[in-house]
Amino acid sequence: MRVIAVHLLNDYSGSPKVLMQLLKGWTKNNIETHLFTCSGRDGFLSDIPKVSNHFYWYQFAKNPFIRLGFLSISQIILAFKLFFFLKKTDVLYVNTVLPFGAGIIGKIKGCKVIYHIHETSMKPKILKKFLFGIVSWSATEVVYVSNFLANKEPTKNKKSVLYNVLEKSFVEQANLSFTTEKTEKIVLMICSLKAYKGVNEFLKLALLNSKFTFKLVVNASQTEIDNYFKNDIIPTNLLVYPTQKDTHLFYKEASVLVNLSDINLWVETFGLTVLEGMAYGLPAIVPPIGGVVELVDEGKNGFLIDSKKYTLISEKLNTILSNPSLYNAISKNAIEKSQFFGEDYFENESIRILSN
Repeated sequence: MRVIAVHLLNDYSGSPKVLMQLLKGWTKNNIETHLFTCSGRDGFLSDIPKVSNHFYWYQFAKNPFIRLGFLSISQIILAFKLFFFLKKTDVLYVNTVLPFGAGIIGKIKGCKVIYHIHETSMKPKILKKFLFGIVSWSATEVVYVSNFLANKEPTKNKKSVLYNVLEKSFVEQANLSFTTEKTEKIVLMICSLKAYKGVNEFLKLALLNSKFTFKLVVNASQTEIDNYFKNDIIPTNLLVYPTQKDTHLFYKEASVLVNLSDINLWVETFGLTVLEGMAYGLPAIVPPIGGVVELVDEGKNGFLIDSKKYTLISEKLNTILSNPSLYNAISKNAIEKSQFFGEDYFENESIRILSN
């Protein structure tokens, strides 16, 4: 078996991290694995052992019209490269719906085409309709990161649900670092630097709760952070950090993890940072809809609250952080819940999907 994996933008966000885990699992099982992704960037897909890398051009642009143009050009380049590289016997694994050029060529070549879908919130609607139309036309099978997403974005194709999981190395580090002795009460959020991810709501929570420390880790540079908050007054209890390759220290010192995505603008399809926090025994406060609901059981290992309800979230933070027995019970449940989402399940299930 030869697997050709395709991804668009290599960075330190969730979807390339999941693909990295897949690639490592496949090569571990002696599957010949090739990766096509954009060049000139460091990310989770950089320098993975035993993976043959192939690069094509793509550049992210803030302007949506320029970004659409760059995407179109990149997919023409990708399609050209794949046309001369793919064999009919290959398994083409397309990570996210964006590399549509891969789906088109995979269909033309008669390959087994598997799409791994991570998202549902995409604009404009015409682009989403086009991309999911390519998926529906070209895919042999569609893999979803949660049951929520499978129901939200159904296609006529064969489907599987493959939950995101934690790497063994991450779990081992969490087990070594875990402690209930916290020097201060820290509320942590790790996300993209986007308004729809709840960055502004996190700022408001910090303003409302001066006795807690709030730490925001964003997938952005310091310059981008400065520009984003240039018109805001940052309270002294809010610390904002740029892109981090290693987030263990943040989880270790934190007391609570929050995800404040605006459910009217962005629905979380899974929530990998929530799962990582759970491995560290962190109670989680997350939105009441989306894939995160499959991770957080109300009142057991966290709470489901709309990010716009600042007062209610503040009340829950104060309740959790002022009651040691409640905190310890929720923390224990969080660790137990995280143990289902392990590497062995992920590896075995992903190979089953490739082989069927």
